[in-house]
Amino acid sequence: MPKPYSGEISPEISELADKARAADVIENELYQKYDVKRGLRDLNGRGVLAGLTHISEPRATKVVDGEVVPDYGRLFYRGYDVKDLIAGFQKRGTFGFEEVSYLLLFGSLPNQEQLDRFAEQLLEYRSLPTSFTRDTIMKAASTDIMNTISRSVLTLYAYDENANDVSLPNVVRQCMQLISRFPLISVYGYAASRYYYADDSLYLVPPLEDGSFAQNVLHILRPDGNFTELEAKALDAALILHMDHGGGNNSTFTTHVVSSSMTDTYSVMAAALGSLKGPRHGGANIKVSLMFDDLKEQVRDWEDEDEINAYLSSLLNREGFDQSGLIYGVGHAVYSKSDPRSEILEEYTGKLAEESGRSDEFRLHQTVARLAVKQIEERRHIYKGVCTNVDFYSGFLYEMLGLPKELYTPLFAMARIVGWSAHRIEELSNASKIIRPAFKSIEPDHEYIPMDERE
Repeated sequence: MPKPYSGEISPEISELADKARAADVIENELYQKYDVKRGLRDLNGRGVLAGLTHISEPRATKVVDGEVVPDYGRLFYRGYDVKDLIAGFQKRGTFGFEEVSYLLLFGSLPNQEQLDRFAEQLLEYRSLPTSFTRDTIMKAASTDIMNTISRSVLTLYAYDENANDVSLPNVVRQCMQLISRFPLISVYGYAASRYYYADDSLYLVPPLEDGSFAQNVLHILRPDGNFTELEAKALDAALILHMDHGGGNNSTFTTHVVSSSMTDTYSVMAAALGSLKGPRHGGANIKVSLMFDDLKEQVRDWEDEDEINAYLSSLLNREGFDQSGLIYGVGHAVYSKSDPRSEILEEYTGKLAEESGRSDEFRLHQTVARLAVKQIEERRHIYKGVCTNVDFYSGFLYEMLGLPKELYTPLFAMARIVGWSAHRIEELSNASKIIRPAFKSIEPDHEYIPMDERE
């Protein structure tokens, strides 16, 4: 009878892990020798061109006198500047999640009739199969909500009579259902986790029968189901900004890779979720929030720039917070002078802070943003410049919306499922070959050694 796993690592396993590590380490100079782009990036950090897409483009450079130089960041969805899209919703006083979802999925901005029909279809899908919440979410609660979403997505395969059909009409149907269901899976999964592991009361608020995607998220999140118009508009903007960011980000590239094998939609989305869960990808906004919690404990006077500078210096010196040497929320692989997503979230964060009486914390964020950029530029000499990224303000915004930290990354998934869906459809529309990059083996050939001759 095997012993139950205790959670401890035995000395034997540790020794095997050391042996595996020693066998697998590859010297840095070999990557240069064979011109291998580690992380699919060149020496300047730019991504290696691995595909073409219609769907979105982060842009942060311009050509001056024939030379590519850093520029203020812009993000385009299907050729439309995301700032223009959000300004359009603001002017009309409407929500934009459904409209931008239609744009990313189907390639054009909808007219009113097309938008109404699409939104109605998403509303029809805003439910889970009978007993799914009880049997899948409640009976196997997890402290990690991303784990709950992944498991739920794979389980939904069993509820789909055409799960393996990769024809575009069926895939579009599956994607639209998952888009509508992600909030329910996420929030109900969090409620189950708090009930079983924190002894909280259990509240499962039924979804709205009308209303926007953002309104529904806030409705099911709160026991009383209430929210302000500004809160819903701020969340709507945040969701739009997280929907997509080009084909090269880790989870979206994963979507392309797994879709190219012609597997089912549920397996593809579970793979993308596994990628997004990683702290180098979707978990970054939590780090920003935790860093600011630490800063508020260490810095007594939030108006004292010398004191704030000293704290930021301790971070860069690997002395403060988690000793990583990072100021979280500052810096991006693509953007240099500005991240348009950060600029838009800063605007909504300021409005929410004023509404909730937390303008002093908002000013602290702005001060940290200004001083952190200056310190990094002076000390790290980054070739392309540095700016705050989308994670810098999102954690504070989510906190003011009442989102627990456990739902920060799941909220990212609620938005990015739209982009993943668009990229899956694009991959299937152009599929001709499975994605299979090359790896060069650097292990020399060995002669077989009989057992009695091995050391």
